[in-house]
Amino acid sequence: MNGANHSVVSEFVFLGLSNSWEIQLLLFCFSCLFYMFSMMGNLLIVVVVTSDPYLHSPMYFLLANLSIIDLIFCSIAAPKMICDLFRKQKVISFGGCIAQIFFSHAVGGTEMVLLIAMAFDRYVAIYKPLHYLTIMSPRMCILILVVAWTIGLIHSLAQLAFVVNLPFCGPNVVDSFYCDIPQLIKLACTDIYKLEFMITANSGFISLGAFFLLIFSYIFILAKVQKHSTGGSSKALSTLSAHITVVVLFFGPLIFFYMWPSSSTHLDKFLAIFDAVLIPFLNPVIYTFRNREMKMAIRRVFSKFTGFRKKH
Repeated sequence: MNGANHSVVSEFVFLGLSNSWEIQLLLFCFSCLFYMFSMMGNLLIVVVVTSDPYLHSPMYFLLANLSIIDLIFCSIAAPKMICDLFRKQKVISFGGCIAQIFFSHAVGGTEMVLLIAMAFDRYVAIYKPLHYLTIMSPRMCILILVVAWTIGLIHSLAQLAFVVNLPFCGPNVVDSFYCDIPQLIKLACTDIYKLEFMITANSGFISLGAFFLLIFSYIFILAKVQKHSTGGSSKALSTLSAHITVVVLFFGPLIFFYMWPSSSTHLDKFLAIFDAVLIPFLNPVIYTFRNREMKMAIRRVFSKFTGFRKKH
C-alpha cells in the first residue's frame, strides 16, 4: 500500500448518531430547525450590514464576513446529516469525504484568523480611538480578509496532504455523521500514533494557542475598559462580552476534537452536532441581541423594505 491510488476503499459508511427511531426524529427536528435558523440569521446579518450605511464600519465588515463563513460552514456537514438520519445505509464517497475535510478545515482556519482580526479591531478601537479609522482602513479590512482565507486554505491543504495518501485497505465504517481527520485515520492500514501526534501538533496546538491568545487579548482590553467606566464603556463591554462568548463556543469543541483525537464518545458526537448546527445559529443571536446598533439597523432595514413594498 503506497497511498490513495492503491486504496481499495471507494466509500465510507457513517454509523450516524443513534439507531433509535424516536431519537432520530428528535434530531431531525432539532437539526432542521437550527439549520434553517442558522441560514436565516447569518443571511440577515449580511443583508443588514450591506444595506445599512450606519453599519459600514470595520467591525461590522468583519462581522458580516464571519456570517458568510458560518453560512458556508453550516452547509458542509449538516444537510447530509439531516438527509442521512432516516437512511439505513449512510454512505459517502471517498471524494465526498475528502471534500468535507477540505472545506471544514479551510472555513474553520479562516474563521480562526477572522476572530483574531476582530480582537485586533477592538484593541485598536479602545487603545487607539483617534487612529482607528486610519489603522482599520478599507484597504486593511480587505487585506485581513485575503490573509484569513489564504491561511485557511493553506491549513486545509496541509491537513489534506497526509490524509489523501493514507492507505485504506478494508475498514470503512466511520463512527460519526461526517468526515474529519481524527475519525478517518483510525481506518488507515498503518500505525496511527504518529498521525494522531501530527493532528494534535497541527490543529490541536494551533486551536489552543489561538484560544489563549484571544482570551488574554480580551482580558487586556477589558482591563482598559474597566478603568474608564462611562456610558460608552458599557457599550464596549457588551460588544466584548459577545466576542468572548463566540470565541469560547468556537474553540471549545475544536480543542476537544484535536487535542484528544483518539477519543470517540457520546460527548464527541454531541460536540460535533453543537459545532455543525448550533454554533452557526448562536453567532448571529449573540451579536444581534447584545448589540443595540444591530437591532436598530434591523428595524431600519425592515421599515425601509415594508415602505418600499407599500409604494409598489
